[in-house]
Amino acid sequence: MVHACFMNNWNFFISRKKWTVGFEDYGPDCDSMRITAFLDIPGQDNLTPLARLEKYAFSDNIFNRQIIARGLLDVFRDFSNNEEDFLTVMEIVVRLSEDTEPTVRTELMEQIPPIAIFLQESRPNFPMAFSEYLMPIVVRYLTDPNNQVRKSSQEVLLILLEQDLIFQNDIENKVCPILLDLSAPDSDDEYKAEAVNIICKMASMLSKSTVERLLLPRFCELCGDGKLFQVRKVCATNFGDVCNAVGQEATEKFLIPKFFELCSDSVWGMRKACAECFMAVSYTTSSEVRRTKLSPLFINLISDPCRWVRQAAFQSLGPFISTFANPSSAGLYIREDGTLSIRPPTQDITPTSGSTGSCGSITSSCSCVGGMEKRMACPAGAKEELIKSCQKDSFCAIKDANDSQVNSCQGLKKACSGNSEDIFNNFLYWRTPLPDISQDLELLQIKTEQQEEGCYIPDTVCKNCVASDEIKKVLESLQEHMMNDPDVQAQVQVLSAALRAAQLDSMNDSESKNAEESHEEVSSLEPSSTTENQNTISSISSQNELLVARVIESTDSEKHLNGTSEHLQKEQRTDPTPFEDDKSKLQDIIPQPLLDQYLSMTDPARAQTVDTDIAKHCAYSLPGVALTLGRQNWHCLKDTYETLASDVQWKVRRTLAFSIHELAVILGDQLTAADLVPIFNGFLKDLDEVRIGVLKHLYDFLKLLHADKRREYLYQLQEFVVTDNSRNWRFRYELAEQLILILELYNPSDVYDYLMHIALKLCADKVSEVRWISFKLVVAILQKFYSNNASALGLNFINELIIRFRHCPKWVGRQAFAFICQAVVREECIPVDQFVEHLLPSLLSLASDPVPNVRVLLAKALRQTLLEKAYFRNAGNPHLEVVEETVLALQSDRDQDVSFFATLEPKRNIMDTTALEKQN
Repeated sequence: MVHACFMNNWNFFISRKKWTVGFEDYGPDCDSMRITAFLDIPGQDNLTPLARLEKYAFSDNIFNRQIIARGLLDVFRDFSNNEEDFLTVMEIVVRLSEDTEPTVRTELMEQIPPIAIFLQESRPNFPMAFSEYLMPIVVRYLTDPNNQVRKSSQEVLLILLEQDLIFQNDIENKVCPILLDLSAPDSDDEYKAEAVNIICKMASMLSKSTVERLLLPRFCELCGDGKLFQVRKVCATNFGDVCNAVGQEATEKFLIPKFFELCSDSVWGMRKACAECFMAVSYTTSSEVRRTKLSPLFINLISDPCRWVRQAAFQSLGPFISTFANPSSAGLYIREDGTLSIRPPTQDITPTSGSTGSCGSITSSCSCVGGMEKRMACPAGAKEELIKSCQKDSFCAIKDANDSQVNSCQGLKKACSGNSEDIFNNFLYWRTPLPDISQDLELLQIKTEQQEEGCYIPDTVCKNCVASDEIKKVLESLQEHMMNDPDVQAQVQVLSAALRAAQLDSMNDSESKNAEESHEEVSSLEPSSTTENQNTISSISSQNELLVARVIESTDSEKHLNGTSEHLQKEQRTDPTPFEDDKSKLQDIIPQPLLDQYLSMTDPARAQTVDTDIAKHCAYSLPGVALTLGRQNWHCLKDTYETLASDVQWKVRRTLAFSIHELAVILGDQLTAADLVPIFNGFLKDLDEVRIGVLKHLYDFLKLLHADKRREYLYQLQEFVVTDNSRNWRFRYELAEQLILILELYNPSDVYDYLMHIALKLCADKVSEVRWISFKLVVAILQKFYSNNASALGLNFINELIIRFRHCPKWVGRQAFAFICQAVVREECIPVDQFVEHLLPSLLSLASDPVPNVRVLLAKALRQTLLEKAYFRNAGNPHLEVVEETVLALQSDRDQDVSFFATLEPKRNIMDTTALEKQN
């Protein structure tokens, strides 16, 4: 690669009119020559090559010195065998580095990385040579007065660090001290800005201890530099990388306070840079810091008075929310290639023996069968810990088995035995979780006692009173902290809204009591209807009670959360949302204000005040937000997803189409069938720009559906052949690739009835690229038939191929038949006896085809594929004679290309004609 760079610059040098002694004999035709080959010319000045090197290295002509600097790698290769000569060259390099011409110094610096690699690979004393001679040059050039030389040295330094070519001792004693001097408060402004940029970039290349011990204190100082906003801007831009370099402890102790200062900087560019790196900073903090400190800080950025800051914050909102995710708790995991996958149900519940109360004996595992359900087994002593865990995961309930001392989060069903087959129940995992009815039972008992005493209080009124009392107690406890804490103010507003809703329900129930009494006689005639209405009222009241309890629990758990901005508080006061609507958006995975802001990204007003592409950013990050919330909280995102799916901008719909298969993995088959399939069907009828997103992952989506639901798409697959623009051949190419994968999802009969006809149509496409990928699809279909004992369907398909392609009036179709036969033999997708009986005669008949292109492909198929199979190499094969006769006839063909490929031995085939055939 280095030689290539040298030769690319050679044309520039030869174009110069002025040539010096020693260079006249070399021109552009000498492609393999070294730049410093003139050093080897004997007799031109009676000097040794080393003396000649020194002569030109310190020549008065700048061009000579540039050539020497550019050819230093070749110089080291020439003189590396002799230790004395090698050290002499090193001394010449050091002297050359002091050249007064900046271009010479720049050329020399650009050769340092390849020279360092060469020395490391071929010199046993590389540490001494590089550290003593070359490293000081790199460090010295960081303070060079010429800007281009400094830029070159900075790039070289980062390359050397990235390639691990600088030793730890040099980093601590040579590199870091000069950077600290350049970034000192009294340093030159230009040098300081460059030094902080290097410090930020090299932080990820050094060890954690080195960064924390030598560079972190200076970085913290630079974050508060009041003289140059460019310095603070560099710090803010690279803040996430520095956090990742020093780890969680140092980040929370030293960097988070500085991050707060940068997020409130008076320059909007600083706040914008902080918003852009917010996700990287969040990844290196604990969940507590992320929830209690970073979340309120991010809300402030979202409501920033500068539009550009708000725009950057909303773009980072989804990625920031994704840092709260825990895929393992959702029954999912991320593969090494970065794709999301369902965790296989390899682990079942393992009951723990013994009666100790150690929580360390709790065994937990995640499985896709339940879709994010957590299955646990623990001794009786760990019951309280398990109860807390199950209360946090609302989709689990507690089963108490005192006899076996095993608690299992498997709904409300109790096992007959301790076997895992009895404990696990697929229905319980997929059903909607049952609510906690303990409080309802207590209220029911109170109501029964009151009825016995002749005093009746409506059930819903009693529940609302209890809820109101609980909310009032919490409000009273928060009053003393309300003045100075905006977080408390926000929580008070939420609880006040809940209190008003509970009181309103109570008033409505009281007002409707008289109406119920007036119709008592009528209701008594229909006892079943009355009972049903009472059950409905009780169910609604129970839901309201659970919601209020959840709000109170959220308030207690996030009591110390730094509050939202004043702007959001005003919106909550002036435009309160209905209580029932809020109920469907509540969750406890992430701070609720973050989710509220994310859901507001579909508001048309946001496009006017923040960013016209804000809906696209919302769609882009929706799978990550869905993964974070889990499928149990899909109801929070369902309306937003449907709004995005019907957005007027096709770019928004296209973004969703490209990620719908990932969302299906997150939600599971039931929610996918209920909520994603209708949207998926809409995308199938959308513009080609949207349909391509669905098509690229068609197999990934269909394999997640049940077999009966999957069959419904067999007929719709034919619609992909028709596009808005017939010249959009890549669309049809992608369809053929997906059909090759989709074959495994359907039985041979469905493949024959639906997919086979699509394959035949694609094989006759006008574009050669589509035809050639479709030939592979045909081979895969044949393999599908014969591997599933559907030889009758396979034979019918072969006959269809012969009719459509072997006897095609166009030579392109006959050529396609030759290629299909060659691919069938190569892949061995059908039994050989079936091939020689049904395909071989038609293939050999192409030898008399009038078009040479057809005969060329026939010659290649016979010579390179057919005759290489063991079946046809057998001397006793009755079909070998007719094949060899055909090959001999092709060898004497009047067309030179046909005779060439019929004669060419397979191992000597150095000419690739695939591109030529595709053009045909």
